[in-house]
Amino acid sequence: MTSHPLIVDAVRSPIGKRGGTLSSVRADELAAQVLDGLVSRQGLDPGAVQDVQMGCVTQIGEQALNVGRMAVLIAGWPETVCAATIDRQCGSSMQACLNAASAIQAGHLELVVAAGVESMSRVPMGSNLGSEGFAGFSSRLLDAWEIVPQGISAEVIAEEWDLSREQLDAYSLESHRRALDAIAAGRFEEEFVPIDVGDGPGVAALGREAAGGPVGGATAVEPRGTLFAVDETPRADTSAEKLAALPPAFKPDGRITAGSSSQIVDGAAAVLIASEQRATELGLEPRGRFVSFGLAGVDPYRMLHGNPQACERALARAGLRWDDMSVIEVNEAFASVVLQFARDAGLEERMGDVNPNGGGISLGHPLGATGARITATLLNELERRAARYGIASMCIGQGQAIAAVIERF
Repeated sequence: MTSHPLIVDAVRSPIGKRGGTLSSVRADELAAQVLDGLVSRQGLDPGAVQDVQMGCVTQIGEQALNVGRMAVLIAGWPETVCAATIDRQCGSSMQACLNAASAIQAGHLELVVAAGVESMSRVPMGSNLGSEGFAGFSSRLLDAWEIVPQGISAEVIAEEWDLSREQLDAYSLESHRRALDAIAAGRFEEEFVPIDVGDGPGVAALGREAAGGPVGGATAVEPRGTLFAVDETPRADTSAEKLAALPPAFKPDGRITAGSSSQIVDGAAAVLIASEQRATELGLEPRGRFVSFGLAGVDPYRMLHGNPQACERALARAGLRWDDMSVIEVNEAFASVVLQFARDAGLEERMGDVNPNGGGISLGHPLGATGARITATLLNELERRAARYGIASMCIGQGQAIAAVIERF
């Protein structure tokens, strides 16, 4: 019997800037704290969770050897809780949501956490490429395709879609304004799990006993340091003039700068997904459900322009249209990605509904965690507006995109 994949809850850590507050916390321990925060809010025994699907891109160092399983064990959850780590690049934790939802719809599993983590301070982006970098790719791949860094693809999109430097800077400034407004209004409070940053280079998971939830498995560890509970990435001191003064980041004559690119950050996020029967048995109150997903594969040179196709496929599968979507989250990998998406999707007149609380440019893009992060933010914004449907989409390195339609209950 098939079941709707219900979203019981969705949470995230506050986002830390590179070298900032969260850089003192190991990636696996950061993920563990968010997992614990998720079940603690529900008063749920973590032993009831059958599987954790964890998105992570740079799987090396403390993000290696199946960081999802490591986080489960660090959190003190029972060894019976399984976990796998997913790499669909920037779409990794959105893919984790797809995996969890699919398993529940098929009847294989009944209670799954879809999550993601990336400590870009402690495990630098690209550090898993090896000493040869891009030159280490297969010659067969390089003979067939021009493989470039994403910043070059962002430049190509700006050029081909005729997006000016002024348009890119204006969008970036607006992203910061929206994020700062959201913080001032407390709009992110519902999705935050405060993170114990401890007093040293790494801390164990925030204890479920201290948070008021049940303990399963190993004894939970009491918090021992400062709790980090606000995004530190949006810049109140930025301005159109400051953005205009930034040099191009990827080409000497380019249009993309650090200011119109997503920030390099640290963060984790998690979504609790249940079957209808299991939610009823456990007394869980679902906040919404995953309605459909869509995938797109596109030219790996342009790479970042597949969001409209992924969304169209998700909408078609759901039997819905853009007019049904009250809130639209599209990952701000670069400003050119969002503006290209809005134009191709016919949403330029609805920019107030696109990333209404900022995005990767202002909040940051913790690679493996962003899919779950924008799911949490989307669900909260739907609740704030008392709206029914929303969609989240992400471009993906090497030419892919993924999208999810969510219904709020």
